[in-house]
Amino acid sequence: MYTCKYPHLFSPIQIGNVLFRNRIFASPTGLQYSTSKNRPITPGIAYYERKAKGGAASVCIGDAMVDSEIALANGNHILLDDPGARPALSKLADAITRHGAIASMEMSHGGNAARISYEQGHTIYGPCKCRAEGFNGKATEAEEMTREIMDRTVRKHVEAALFAKHCGFGMITLHGGHGWLLHQFMSPDINHRTDEYGGSFENRMRFPLEVIRAVREAVGPGFPIEIRISGSEVYEGGYGIEYGVEIAKALDGLVDIIHVSAGSHENADVFTVTHPSMFLEDGVNVKYAAEIKKHVKHSKVATVGALADPALLEEIIATGKADIVELARGLICEPDLPTMARTGHDADIKKCIRCFTCFSGLMTKGHITCALNPEISIEAEEKFAYPTPYKKNVLVAGGGIAGMQAALEAAKLGHKVTLCEKTDRLGGVLLCEEHVPFKKHLHEYLLLQARFVEESSVEVLLNTPVTKELVEKIQPDAIIAATGATSFVPNIPGIDGNDIYTAEEVYKDHTLTKENVVILGGGLSGSELAIYLAGMGKKVSVVEMAPRLNDGGNILQGQSIDIEFRKLGIDRYLGTKVCEITETAVICEKDGETIEIPRGTAVCAFGTKPDRETADMLRFMAPEFFQIGDCNTPKNIAEATRAAHFAVLDLGRFA
Repeated sequence: MYTCKYPHLFSPIQIGNVLFRNRIFASPTGLQYSTSKNRPITPGIAYYERKAKGGAASVCIGDAMVDSEIALANGNHILLDDPGARPALSKLADAITRHGAIASMEMSHGGNAARISYEQGHTIYGPCKCRAEGFNGKATEAEEMTREIMDRTVRKHVEAALFAKHCGFGMITLHGGHGWLLHQFMSPDINHRTDEYGGSFENRMRFPLEVIRAVREAVGPGFPIEIRISGSEVYEGGYGIEYGVEIAKALDGLVDIIHVSAGSHENADVFTVTHPSMFLEDGVNVKYAAEIKKHVKHSKVATVGALADPALLEEIIATGKADIVELARGLICEPDLPTMARTGHDADIKKCIRCFTCFSGLMTKGHITCALNPEISIEAEEKFAYPTPYKKNVLVAGGGIAGMQAALEAAKLGHKVTLCEKTDRLGGVLLCEEHVPFKKHLHEYLLLQARFVEESSVEVLLNTPVTKELVEKIQPDAIIAATGATSFVPNIPGIDGNDIYTAEEVYKDHTLTKENVVILGGGLSGSELAIYLAGMGKKVSVVEMAPRLNDGGNILQGQSIDIEFRKLGIDRYLGTKVCEITETAVICEKDGETIEIPRGTAVCAFGTKPDRETADMLRFMAPEFFQIGDCNTPKNIAEATRAAHFAVLDLGRFA
């Protein structure tokens, strides 16, 4: 007899006239793939459909704009005043609803942060005249909204809501948080008006309530309306949860769901609280929703941020901290999370490691990928993937991130797979970080993948380096070389002295370090090691030859690291070259001057060098050969995972 492990999480919830099948909602994320007119195309539609197919009760399309002239903050918003978008949006809504989920449209207005509209030459408006400095370095000059512009904005919200409803969306989400227009009016730090729309709490709420009431009248009493708010602005000078509670009380009963987030996108220091970094605890922002839940009587309350564990989600609902849990990255990493939790496969869920690969890619390339899930961004292709016609005898050399992924996927497609790992454990070099608190989800992932391999048909040979003799014995049809990389240690005078270690050695055993540590190299590995050691109370300095720490293109992780460096007092020596290491100091050069940095321990974090020798040895020992992961070019987890995925898809195409 089936017993649901998470009965509160999978209880349906009635919102207005609509029944939602469970309490897991896919929170708003923006459109990636569209036409030049920002109309969704097949890959963008498939991205959202995948979450509905995975069991989410609602899937929300993020950052759709109600006014295509004066509201645009970014370049890829769906435009809700574009009648020509109707066919594509109707198809998008249908792709979600046909899987039993409710399609929701998030309606936004950039207000004083409408940078794209500003760059296009339009006058933009906020609650008051201001110069807005955005965290991305782009500033705008906004005028105070006149009554005429306010009336226009109310009308645009009404028309957008009706348009979304007409296209088949079963709920709308008003964006009243994170520094968007409605939030700008509500915030005492932003709204400095002196008329009836500023100066007091009631006045600051007046315009948002005008919008809400007009939208409610238009869509009708049974149509669900959600509003996203910042329960706290989090930053110094911004409002706290007490003010957030007052906002929620003013909204109570006027909307169906109060979706409680935190922060503002205009403040760089809190962006990684709004979208919690790996350095923050799971469910870090739940406390804001829990406090608001105590004070509202009519509206349901949703929480969001750093949520991926079904047990935590169940606890949130069961204890009344929130009525709904909303996941963004959790459902990017594991779109099937709801169905897996419901059907007893919760132990197999890949939990987001909060590495920011997805959001950083969206911001820099307009393209979301996931470090752990290679399906993301190619959902439309994966939807129609076919099994490989020719089954092969496959040898995978190396049991790290890339090797395990390749072995699992090849076995799933029916290939006979042998996985060789030279050490006594699967997991690769990243096993060295297993004791780092903020890397716990990464370590869980490595253990999960190792378990998947052990439970699969893959033959695993541990303590087995790949040799010519072994290959000759196995006689593979295809070889996938995933032999990784080793620490790079440059030829610097004194680098072979006492108390000098590689980052990998220190990650494995932090007791090797003395109280004063100098880390040589400011890439992600060195920077994260600095945070790990400084969190133990050690005095840590980082030396980097480049003018800034190297985030490897992951700008949001770099931003998170910057916040932690400042919080922990980690010293940075940027644009600084290491010249010599003595028993007591690291001798450096910066701008032609010599600098001596006192040290107890020096740690080499100069990066890695690929193990291409083994790959070269294997290259012509099988008809098909693939060189993936760090043994090709050291990059990151996402690149290793995707390389493994596509190598396997390319396998066995010919007999």
